[in-house]
Amino acid sequence: MRKALIVGVDYYEHVTSLQGCVNDAYAVKTVFERHSDGTKNFDVNLIVSTGQPSALNRKTLKNKVEELFKDKNDIALFYFSGHGYIESTGGYLITSESSDGDDGLSMNELLQIANDSPATNKIIVLDCCHSGVMGNNSLKEDKAILREGMTILTASSADQYALEQNGSGVFTSLLIDAMNGSASNLVGDITPGSIYAHIDQSLGSWEQRPIFKTNVRTFTTLRKVQPPILLADLKQIVNLFPIKGQDFQLDPSFEPESPSPVEENVERFKLLQKYNRINLVVPVGAEHMYFAAMESRSCKLTILGEHYWSLIINERL
Repeated sequence: MRKALIVGVDYYEHVTSLQGCVNDAYAVKTVFERHSDGTKNFDVNLIVSTGQPSALNRKTLKNKVEELFKDKNDIALFYFSGHGYIESTGGYLITSESSDGDDGLSMNELLQIANDSPATNKIIVLDCCHSGVMGNNSLKEDKAILREGMTILTASSADQYALEQNGSGVFTSLLIDAMNGSASNLVGDITPGSIYAHIDQSLGSWEQRPIFKTNVRTFTTLRKVQPPILLADLKQIVNLFPIKGQDFQLDPSFEPESPSPVEENVERFKLLQKYNRINLVVPVGAEHMYFAAMESRSCKLTILGEHYWSLIINERL
């Protein structure tokens, strides 16, 4: 089982209300609920606060967090978008009734609940100011205490604000982009590590910096999307390149528009061109695969191609 608690808080009684958090929560719910082919992914509980009738207080949020993490699920994922606060005692997720920062749900308390969870993978994703303090033992020590299976991904460091752009959190916009396929590997898997890599690369040194903390033996797949190449086609790479590092010799018979194409070679060339488009193979001594064939040159595996070659040889895919 895969459970997700998605929370977005726009409404605050005593501090400045927000505008994009509820929309972000709905967007996150949509992308986590289903894989790209429409099959079921997470069972999502969505909680949003848009006004006084839907105000979210600390006790309710804590109860929902405890409910999320109490079971032995494959994945228990918590996402929060709203105000965050930090002081000497740690960080807080601010709920609707809060008048002071420490009225909200303590990040230390959230961590304790998640750390104690019997779920195999516990994932916390925070899009709020100062969220990078999540997981730290104290503000004075930059050390995270995460039990095995715990992963934390936050929008900013402990001393930074989480910014909005065009009515949406910058971090959450990149998270959605990653989940929609930008963070996918060649078999369509999206993991917490690949999501962080996508967000990290998308933000410059002068912008808010996402924080990633984890203690896992292996990354779990959070969503599957349509891969850029069929797995059956990808596995053919070890047949075309039986020895890693060996070039594949081409000649005009591989090119269908040449004077004397050979059907078997044309089919293999189509596959090589697929590899070329996803950076697994490059021509040697020619600008394009077409010229490599017509000029009887060769092609070779890229570093990425050699990586996937090894995965297939070792039956990791």
